[in-house]
Amino acid sequence: MKPERAVERLFAAPAKSLQESVEVIEEVGVYVRQEVAFEKVSEYKKALGPGLVTGAADDDPSGIATYSQAGAQYGFQLLWLSFFTFPLMAVAQEMCARIGLVTGRGLAGNIRIHYPAWVLYTCTVLLFVANTLNLGADLGAMAKAAQLFSPSLRFDVVVAVFAVGILLVQIFMDYARYAQYLKYLTVVLFAYVATAFFIHIDWHHVAVSTLIPSVTFSKAQVLLICAVLGTTISPYLFFWQTSQEVEEEILKGKRTLRDRQRTILPSVLTKMRVDVWTGMFVSNVVMFFIIVVSAATLHSHGITNIATADQAALALRPLVGEWAYLLFALGIIGTGLLAVPVLAGSAAYAISESFRWKLGLYRKLKEAYAFYGVIIAAMFVGFAINFIGLDPIKALIYSSVVNGLIAPVVLVLVVQLASKKAIMKTHTNSRLSTFIVWVTIGLMVVSGVAVFATL
Repeated sequence: MKPERAVERLFAAPAKSLQESVEVIEEVGVYVRQEVAFEKVSEYKKALGPGLVTGAADDDPSGIATYSQAGAQYGFQLLWLSFFTFPLMAVAQEMCARIGLVTGRGLAGNIRIHYPAWVLYTCTVLLFVANTLNLGADLGAMAKAAQLFSPSLRFDVVVAVFAVGILLVQIFMDYARYAQYLKYLTVVLFAYVATAFFIHIDWHHVAVSTLIPSVTFSKAQVLLICAVLGTTISPYLFFWQTSQEVEEEILKGKRTLRDRQRTILPSVLTKMRVDVWTGMFVSNVVMFFIIVVSAATLHSHGITNIATADQAALALRPLVGEWAYLLFALGIIGTGLLAVPVLAGSAAYAISESFRWKLGLYRKLKEAYAFYGVIIAAMFVGFAINFIGLDPIKALIYSSVVNGLIAPVVLVLVVQLASKKAIMKTHTNSRLSTFIVWVTIGLMVVSGVAVFATL
């Protein structure tokens, strides 16, 4: 009952019993609580944007292959990584988002202003190399997943269709629609959550493995842990997050740098943090369920070697049934559609800001030829990688090596930028967030060295 009608009922017949009056008041209370809850949910949904997309893009097909291998090779043992990396990712991404909101520039633009040119160009080149390797592996995994639905499809044709289709959408779709498309595409990630409910899982064992870290320190496991860190805490996410915060402000009408550098209201920062932490949470939940599903099925049946995401789906087919297998395969394609534009776009943001080119997905092609040219070049190189005979798992390892090398370097720049009052004004880092990012940097240095040493 709506409040106004309840009030009319309450006063229309005052002679009625006190009990009926109390019932009417209770009905009004129920309605008000429902309206408040609905309003909070609506506000929460509106807060989701760049952070959600960034977190979802982290679970790309290369990441799926890595998480599947972790579950297949070691069962539930490495589940703690999904819990452990969550705050590391979230704090780093929040820092990047805050830099974008306060300065009105992307990450590369800030590095260009405050650091020597060689630092900027080194980060940009390494980012482009890592992104194109990752992009190529993702396109190949998407094509292989499509062949699981229809084996008669030609691999080269499917790779080309995905590459060209993503390019056309990224270049010619209106940015507001494009941003919504990326946001809603994150729903496909829950295919991996749904898959878990088709199989029997020892949840007690899962809980213990999640909360109590366990490492054997074997060469293979150290390599895999490094690969998980490299594919989870990736530099392209830093550049994408910062630039997308700027794009969102431009979408609100703040086209000039001066407009974007005005005082940031606390409500804006709160909304950003909700978005970022939600995105990183979703990313790690999906990572958790991929490891769980792989451990409960592949590892328990002696299947311990998964080289690609499509192999993980194929191996699941006789173990979990047709529906779960198809869900897993569909998730590979969906995450690829989400991650490939982010990989190409983050490289374009970094290079364009490095050379002061016009940039932004909100611009038309004729307004930013160089920016879109980088996206096209990255997509072409990624496409070509699938036909030079490079083993998919090696492409994943190579990209993890580059990510392991560049991530701590970029994070040092991020934490320094976000700590300077001259840049961030009253929105500098807290001591806790600074400490967490420095811990992340230390882990990523060890990760990069370990991966490089094991090649």
